[in-house]
Amino acid sequence: MQAPDAVETPGQGEDERLLARIAAGEQAALVRLIDRHGRGLRLFATRYLGSADDAEDVVQDVFVTVWKRAGRFDPARGRATTWLYRIAANRCIDMRRWRSLRVFIGLDEVAETLPAAGVDADMRLAARQELAAVRHGLARLPERQRMALLLRAVADLDVPAIAEVIGSSTGAVEQLLVRARRTLREHTTDVRADNKQEEGRLR
Repeated sequence: MQAPDAVETPGQGEDERLLARIAAGEQAALVRLIDRHGRGLRLFATRYLGSADDAEDVVQDVFVTVWKRAGRFDPARGRATTWLYRIAANRCIDMRRWRSLRVFIGLDEVAETLPAAGVDADMRLAARQELAAVRHGLARLPERQRMALLLRAVADLDVPAIAEVIGSSTGAVEQLLVRARRTLREHTTDVRADNKQEEGRLR
């Protein structure tokens, strides 16, 4: 007979068992895990991000990660619930950083509430294309421009702190930021125009 302090509460340990089954490739176990935690993760992400659409993307990313990496979960290092919410928190932080970068560059915000499913799908596609364009544009920036921009928009450092990090003057950092923002806006605008032309040819 188990000691009183060793008795498991109902459901305790099920998440760990589900993760083991997911690691073995059992899709039904993933569905069960989504049923158990999808709503809570969605609520957490929505409250953090302030957007149900963004939260849905976060939750989808969480369970894709779980499907791919369930075998890496180590129950000796913590509970399965903690692991799930840590993944969600990291995705939320990444999305917040992306938003900050987007606002700093000067790109228009994508509407969070859309009236029709068809429009919503189009907007989601446009947002993903824009993200790809910005990533591509960032990769093409000169190294010092890219570093200054990321330190300002993502790390939230002010200009004097950036100057100290990269070993430059505040005036030089300000010029780096101006040029980086302009280049990224122009690159993203060009990509938007190309995408619209491509969509026009396909219709």
